[in-house]
Amino acid sequence: MPPKHEFVQLEAGEDVASVRDRLAFLRGQHVLLIWPEKGTALNRKLDLVLVQREAMRLAIRLALVTHDADVIRQANELNISTFETIGASERGKWRRGRSNVFTDRYDRPEDAPEPEDLKPVASRVRAERKSSPLRILARIVVLLLLFGLTAAVAILVVPSATVSFTPSQERLEVEATIKAEIDPENARLDVENGIIPAVIARTQIEERNSIPTSGSQSLSDQPATGAVVFINKGNGTVNVPQGTLVSTSAGTPILFRTTQAATVPAGVGLQIEVPIEAVEVSTGTQGNVDAGQINTVADPALSEQLEVRNVNPTAGGISRSVNVVTDTDRERLIDIMRQQVQDRAYTEMLPRLEENQIIIAETIHIAEERSDWMTFDHEVGDAADTLSLTMRAVVEATVIDETLAQQIAFARLSGQIPRGHVVRTETLLYERGVVSEVQPGGSAVFTMVGSGLVVTQVNVGQLQGSLAGRTTEEAVQYLMSEVDQAEGTAPSITLEPEWSPRLPLLPLRINIRTEVPPA
Repeated sequence: MPPKHEFVQLEAGEDVASVRDRLAFLRGQHVLLIWPEKGTALNRKLDLVLVQREAMRLAIRLALVTHDADVIRQANELNISTFETIGASERGKWRRGRSNVFTDRYDRPEDAPEPEDLKPVASRVRAERKSSPLRILARIVVLLLLFGLTAAVAILVVPSATVSFTPSQERLEVEATIKAEIDPENARLDVENGIIPAVIARTQIEERNSIPTSGSQSLSDQPATGAVVFINKGNGTVNVPQGTLVSTSAGTPILFRTTQAATVPAGVGLQIEVPIEAVEVSTGTQGNVDAGQINTVADPALSEQLEVRNVNPTAGGISRSVNVVTDTDRERLIDIMRQQVQDRAYTEMLPRLEENQIIIAETIHIAEERSDWMTFDHEVGDAADTLSLTMRAVVEATVIDETLAQQIAFARLSGQIPRGHVVRTETLLYERGVVSEVQPGGSAVFTMVGSGLVVTQVNVGQLQGSLAGRTTEEAVQYLMSEVDQAEGTAPSITLEPEWSPRLPLLPLRINIRTEVPPA
């Protein structure tokens, strides 16, 4: 598991004293010092030496994020790692820094005498000493002092304590407005103004698709046929001419005509069956009616003498039409194909992206489209159930390095962190928001939301000094009043040995353990 990194954003002109104060809270951590985009800080080698010495004292591993050539050169002389971006620092290996201002026993002059060579001279100049009661007494006093000193050291060193508590935390969120700028001559990150470089991805796509046609063209219909029975109401014969009209009575009347002449025999209730067919206004499927629906004689004179019924349904009526291509079909298919081409282009561009690069989907557009790159399989007015189109187009989209946008969001977030607090880097979350503007040429303006949990920063050395020598009750009361802790939690203190009435007098024997609350 990679070590946890802490970030310290430097301000322009920041001095050694303030940096050392900020490092005091990060004992034993991997700390990344981030230089400001404008101006500089700690630009003297002596500044880096002092910061490095303080880091070594606190067991801190240092690395720098800077573009300052002087700072990079001086850091290399001190064996301090430097990186271009935060992302590079998380992937790269950190060197163990050294200080060039210290000397050791190997740097002494070559002609310096060895201790063994000085012994004969020392023995000749040293006066002979004789034992005496006073000297013996002095030795006893020294032994007693040594014994007392040993006991005092034991009292200081042997006792230990472990103090555990959970610092308070809150989620901090900021929204940064970022412009992805297409500018090959000035492709650089500008954290202060929220500008990141962007490039244009371009590809040519050919697609084919089909849709059902929506037009309709009617053909000649086939009329329904059948037969009706005419029933005599009186005692005389009744002649029924060919073409006599009969109809239904429910809803819109459906008209039929007899296809041959007939004579109904004289006598009430006598009847004759005559063939019929639907007239032109009732042709097609609407002429297919159920039995008993035809019950009206259209001729008033005949209707007084005859009744009419269809014993069986009429049948055979067919309405015929074909689908045809319309202008609307062509326009609708072109719109569908444009979207399909852009979707296909997005899919093909993804494998070509480098690590951390993303496509701003809102910038995907057809950059080149020609009429001779569109081929329909049917023209407007052609009879067809489907219309197909083969379309070719050039598609462009804006591509950015998302980590650069995250750096801007982190810089905004860092500026909102309350004094005495630090962000938990493992809880940092970034989410790209809406694109508010897409400019000609591919530049785009969008938002990047950054959030993270901010916890109270604990000065371990100061806290150890404040708790040294206190009773358990006094230490708990001090922690509750002076240290901002998570709601619903309480500090715990473990003493070793358990019978010890107070926390150790030596601050270094007090182990401060901060419990990390769940993210």
